Amino acid sequence: MNVGKSKRARVALSAFAIGALGAGVVVAAPWSTPSTTSEASIELVSTATCYDMVSIAIGGRGDTPREGVKWLTTPEGERLPAAMSGDYSSDWIDQAVRAPNNGNVVPDSYAAVYVEYPADLASYENAVQTGVTNSQTIMRTISASCPDTRFAIVGYSEGADVARRTAMEVGNQVVSADGTYGIVDPNQVVGVVIFADAGRVSGDGPFPGAENPFGNPDGFDTKYQNGNTAVPGQGALPGTSGGFGALDGRVASFCSDGDLTCALPENTSLIHLAANVGRQVNADALQNEQLTPATGADLALALGRIAVNAFNDIASQPNWMQSDETFLDVLIKVSEPGYKPGTVTTPVSAKVDGEQEPIETGQMIDLVYLPQKIFREITGFISSNQNTVPVIMNDPYGLTLGPGTGHHFDYWRDADAANGKPLTSVQYAAAWLTELAEEANRGEPVKTKEVQEKAGRAAVETIVAPVTTSAMATPKATTTAPVTTSPVVTPAAPAAPAPAAESPAPAPAPAPATETATTPECTVAVEGETPAEGAPPVCVTATETAVETATETVVPTTTEAVPAP
Repeated sequence: MNVGKSKRARVALSAFAIGALGAGVVVAAPWSTPSTTSEASIELVSTATCYDMVSIAIGGRGDTPREGVKWLTTPEGERLPAAMSGDYSSDWIDQAVRAPNNGNVVPDSYAAVYVEYPADLASYENAVQTGVTNSQTIMRTISASCPDTRFAIVGYSEGADVARRTAMEVGNQVVSADGTYGIVDPNQVVGVVIFADAGRVSGDGPFPGAENPFGNPDGFDTKYQNGNTAVPGQGALPGTSGGFGALDGRVASFCSDGDLTCALPENTSLIHLAANVGRQVNADALQNEQLTPATGADLALALGRIAVNAFNDIASQPNWMQSDETFLDVLIKVSEPGYKPGTVTTPVSAKVDGEQEPIETGQMIDLVYLPQKIFREITGFISSNQNTVPVIMNDPYGLTLGPGTGHHFDYWRDADAANGKPLTSVQYAAAWLTELAEEANRGEPVKTKEVQEKAGRAAVETIVAPVTTSAMATPKATTTAPVTTSPVVTPAAPAAPAPAAESPAPAPAPAPATETATTPECTVAVEGETPAEGAPPVCVTATETAVETATETVVPTTTEAVPAP
């Protein structure tokens, strides 16, 4: 919505299993307990108010709206699993999602809502999937009433897993025959922020899919850091990894070196197995009660189910003894909560006497393969666990979740101006969200890759358009890219002026043969190029910056849930 425009009706993880061999590591991002309220203060809030941009905020373990807050409702009065940020506060995410309200965004143009979901470890997978479903429900409902509203998705810790999966599903949707999407149009999601991404891929920069994956998301000119060195390691739940599809370039996935939820060293297969087991048991009960008959039975049931699936998976592959897949590989594969029997086949690569010898279905496995298989099992186990013991010996719980020192909380204190990183991860996210909200408020087109590529081509074509002085030459009109309007821009907003590179002044009429072509008054600068001597002056465009250098980093002060010894 533009100024003056009338409003419409109103990595598991922070979670867990970074200990090995079943020892759960958990973090509690505490939730703010509201004071006792009267029935009158629990009135439902309608989502009928249309905002230019809404941030979908998902907290970590325990950090979720509870009964007693004002809930959002549909226009028909149906309760939604979310509360406005003014009715629920998060010590962790507020600093990012509330920042646009402190910027230049017009009041009532921007809002943040907190998603309600279990946010516990009683059943990690169920909690995360509920968070994904609720996030999509909120976005779908708001979009149905306010089709021009744009969204950002922001998650931390256990909520980071929710945010990743939600964004992946939105970005990888297939448009239906009637041109609609099952959740929302991916172009309505202008930014995704993930703190402690358990699905992070080794080698990934903080902005996956962006033109500069180590510097900044597409469309935001402020750099996050200098250099292009990736944080070592990968997410502790690699089974949740995947691309963001149409949202590539609009994602910020922050990971601190030492936070084992997103920077777990490679070759730690046993820890990955422990994390997967933890996703299938009541880790809250294990943490609080230790090993009791009830928690022991729960753990045994999960382990037994994984073992049965492993043997069934092997039995379904008649040539498994010839393959390079180890029993540990199978255990990790079938321990994924989403594992479906019969969907993965094992490549055959082992050879005997230099020749491939496939085994027919129903034929007894030839013992000639057994020595090679045992050798591969031993070498595979060792090579895939080279870093398991060092991680265990290095106090993984303290390294990641230690009070005051754990790297899982670095995102509020990781600025390093001396080394080219002036803002903390949370401050950077706040600045980016602020700019996205201001763009939505001004009615500017969504910065999709297509829009940026057209703008880039137009800028280059403006610069390289031939300017001749030959008496026989005919001036060539500058090629321009058509001005595009995003389908999510509020209709009532006046069309935003296109960048100078996209809308140059109309080319002059061809000059007479005896006249020389007119030299443009200025040119558009291209980053990294030095104007040639005698070239026209560079055009200067006034821009606004959403970033102000932070003088102090505020780190949330709260209490962590620490497993009893």
